[in-house]
Amino acid sequence: MNNILKKNGTYLLLIGLLFFTLAACGKSGATGNGSEEYPNQSIEMVVPASAGGDTDRNARLLVTYLEKELGVSIVVQNVVGSGGTIAVDELLSAEPDGYRVLYFHNGILLNNILGLSENKYSDLAIAGISELDEGNGIVVKGDSKYKDIEDLIEAAKEKPQGINVGSLLGSFTHIQLLDIQEKEGIEFNFVDVGDHSDRNAALLGGQVDVIPTQLGLVSDYFKSGDMKPLAVFSEERLEQFPDVPTFKELDIDSTFEKFFFTAFPPETPNEVVDVFSKALEKVSKNEEYIKKAKSYGITPTYIGSEEAEKMMEERQQAYQAIYEKSK
Repeated sequence: MNNILKKNGTYLLLIGLLFFTLAACGKSGATGNGSEEYPNQSIEMVVPASAGGDTDRNARLLVTYLEKELGVSIVVQNVVGSGGTIAVDELLSAEPDGYRVLYFHNGILLNNILGLSENKYSDLAIAGISELDEGNGIVVKGDSKYKDIEDLIEAAKEKPQGINVGSLLGSFTHIQLLDIQEKEGIEFNFVDVGDHSDRNAALLGGQVDVIPTQLGLVSDYFKSGDMKPLAVFSEERLEQFPDVPTFKELDIDSTFEKFFFTAFPPETPNEVVDVFSKALEKVSKNEEYIKKAKSYGITPTYIGSEEAEKMMEERQQAYQAIYEKSK
């Protein structure tokens, strides 16, 4: 009799432990997949830019190494239009299960400042910043009469709105030129020619005199002599472009860096965001990835979600001040 009771007690204990384990697994699976199991299917990365630009290029490079860390495929989806607002809207309405992630940059701040969108970075579950890009600069045609940035500014002073600048109005490159205008007391004529490829075509075709762009994107044009850089917005000269002066060394106190971040829909479980964030951190330390990224003129730099949000708030306030002065 005692043996039967002991056996029954053992069975009951085992059954109890089984139910406890299942219950614990159920609690951790806030997304329906289980935080320990995430990810267990392919992830879609929403990129608010067309193919060929720096945002798309950087996203695809990052994805190559993220896939190895996460063990699943990541599909890049280019969602263009309205300076990224359409893509952000899509992400905000997505299921918060970790299988749709946004890859974007400073544009989310500017869209809000300019009234193009009510969406804010704080509406998202930020996984972190993965790269910083100090390689944005001012470029002219190879045979331009402007030999350096001093020539350009002098001409702008002599003839307000006489220099046509091709930019996507309301973009990161636009705010850079607004800053130069305010600090040098000049006024450009801004021509909204669209994104990267359209800007290049407008410059080479003579529709505009100047374009602001990421220097790494047009380095082939520098080699061919079709374009030449006048100055870069970095703190120090870039290793990739050592002959290009910074605005700071030319006594123009204007520096900008472009940050690239990933984010999920609100209500995405913290456990899921953390898994993705840790993968970002590992990729940022991958020597092969670092070498490739630097060849693009960007620096892999992992900044966790909390510090990333602080940085975004600081940049938003700085951009807001530049915009207010330009009115």
